[in-house]
Amino acid sequence: MAECAQKASNLKECNCSYDCSKKGKCCECVSFHRGMGQFPACFFTKKGERTYDRSFAALVRDRE
Repeated sequence: MAECAQKASNLKECNCSYDCSKKGKCCECVSFHRGMGQFPACFFTKKGERTYDRSFAALVRDRE
């Protein structure tokens, strides 16, 4: 995939604490997590993201 023109801007808002090749490349990140039945870190609060549980149930708990 081509380099993301928005990567620098995306990284300013990205709360993911995991280091991976998709960081800052939102399209790739969302596609990856969707394929695994998960939500990306940016859907979670900072505290919720740190659990590394990307399930729908974890998202609901995080937002209660």
